[in-house]
Amino acid sequence: MNQTEERKREHVQISLKENVSAHHNFWDDVHLVHNALPEINENEIDLSIQLFGKKLNAPLIISGMTGGYSEGKKINEHLAAAAAEFQVGMGVGSQRAALENQKLAETYSVIKEYDIPLKIANIGASQIVLWDKKQILENAEKIVEMIDADALAVCLNFLQEAIQPEGEAHAKGCIATIDMLSREFGRPIIIKESGAGICGKVAHQLRKTKICGIDVGGAGGTSFSAVEYYRAKIKGDTRNMRAGQTFWDWGIPTPTCILEVGKATNWELPIIATGGIRHGLDVAKALVLGANAAGMAHALLKPALKDKKSTELELDVITRELRIAMFLVGADSVEKLSTAEVKYGLTE
Repeated sequence: MNQTEERKREHVQISLKENVSAHHNFWDDVHLVHNALPEINENEIDLSIQLFGKKLNAPLIISGMTGGYSEGKKINEHLAAAAAEFQVGMGVGSQRAALENQKLAETYSVIKEYDIPLKIANIGASQIVLWDKKQILENAEKIVEMIDADALAVCLNFLQEAIQPEGEAHAKGCIATIDMLSREFGRPIIIKESGAGICGKVAHQLRKTKICGIDVGGAGGTSFSAVEYYRAKIKGDTRNMRAGQTFWDWGIPTPTCILEVGKATNWELPIIATGGIRHGLDVAKALVLGANAAGMAHALLKPALKDKKSTELELDVITRELRIAMFLVGADSVEKLSTAEVKYGLTE
């Protein structure tokens, strides 16, 4: 097993065994106002949405978590089965490992065996800025074909790259690379953060490109700085433990990201709210604030490690919670959630 595979395994194992969450989940600051007279029937609520030209039966994306090491295949297969059963979107973890070692492609491509309405490929921005234009377009095509993806997410994970000892903190030329890819690649490009969030200023820059959506990936959920803290602790690496601890809570709260990105883009780009989403109520809060869909990762990781049934049961509970929240605010469709009353501390 090479260094990349070992790192991916460590990330999953640490996320399961240790508390790697931010010290505060900012969804607890968002409060939906109860509607005592909702004037709708719960069994008539429609959870479906259109996103990137695809119909989803619920406004959910199973966020890219893993792949690139042997156990990742099983996790992705269980997630894919649940995504197909509930007809929601799904992404995979960074596919760079499979570009470097074709034997690992099956840990991602297993999801092609399932009828998932929206599949999202994944590559790190810090990697593509090191490639020339031809390499970028060729590799983008390879990873999209690997999972028969409908869209490609370019992942901005510079916090993790900066903290991990083997990280590649290369960001110079990133916006130009994104712009080129968004104009010349034949699939929708999504810009995705990984736990530190996207602010209004960055969203304004991205709006000038031809990207098709933004996954804000805000702070409040899994802290990849915390994950790196525990990786360093296992190795007795006090230097990197210090950095992981210092930046544990770095980032922009996910609810704030939604509001800033929406304002900066005039709400013209679809927003996926990822970061700290724990259950269906958090999904509802994200949609009320203006997100088009919500992305979930950590809440699904443990059941996905177990089996397909456990993963499907978790998604069933999440969609039920979302339906209940919509009923209690009087919204019988996702679009009508925008009319629900919400109180958020940072907007006061």
